[in-house]
Amino acid sequence: QVQFEESGGGLVQPGGSLRLSCAASGFSSDLIYIGWFRQAPGKEREGVSCIHMSDGSTRYSDSVKGRFTISRDNVKDTVYLQMNSLEPEDTAVYSCATPIMCASDGPRVVYKETYWGQGTQVTVSS
Repeated sequence: QVQFEESGGGLVQPGGSLRLSCAASGFSSDLIYIGWFRQAPGKEREGVSCIHMSDGSTRYSDSVKGRFTISRDNVKDTVYLQMNSLEPEDTAVYSCATPIMCASDGPRVVYKETYWGQGTQVTVSS
């Protein structure tokens, strides 16, 4: 069974940084994309970034491009999201998921069956 466990969220001041982790288990991650999504209260879910676990290719949404960096550790089957220059608008629950489509403007949910983690809360506030 596919499982994700996210961690690393918390409270940070505007301009600060956080590093999220998404530990995957239960499947072969070598040939798939994993995506980070976020959802703020009262807003639709938004695709943030995605990475191909084999070749390391990445995509970002325009809202985070230049501030966030996605990476992976294939030995640990873990995907990371380094978030810099955080803004109050980045406040949301961040979750990782697969399978997804990794479009030029970030990840999209297109498959009927998508596996999600439980999410980790990121709050950007002074």
